[in-house]
Amino acid sequence: MSLAAITGTASSDPSPSPASTPTVQSAAGRPVMVDCLWHAQVRPTDFILACGDGNSRLTSLRWSQWHQDSAVAEGFNVVNDCRPDCAGGKFHSYPVIVRLNAPQPWKKHPDLSHYTQLSLVYTKGKPDGFGQWLDLPLWN
Repeated sequence: MSLAAITGTASSDPSPSPASTPTVQSAAGRPVMVDCLWHAQVRPTDFILACGDGNSRLTSLRWSQWHQDSAVAEGFNVVNDCRPDCAGGKFHSYPVIVRLNAPQPWKKHPDLSHYTQLSLVYTKGKPDGFGQWLDLPLWN
């Protein structure tokens, strides 16, 4: 599946995807992602989805878009299978396309907006019990 399939458009963001995460000031009015420690991030390369136990995270994110209304990346969802339990489970990596949308003002910093919805599309394999497409709310 191509990025155009999830975004519906080709990338029009002229800025290259940087090797490291830029500072929040470089967001230039664009939304941020809020991580588990309540830090604002722009184009993070890694992002924890399961803050309580770290059993699901996004890694090796390569952002092709970071716009006012949405952002798109390719990377991997690394998920613990929790068999026989989460302490004894193994982590498995699944290629995904990540889409962020639904930006809202961030309660902690009302001058910043943050993405509140994350969608994953599994492009080759997926965790047991997951659908090909997964929608998750992001905290604020």
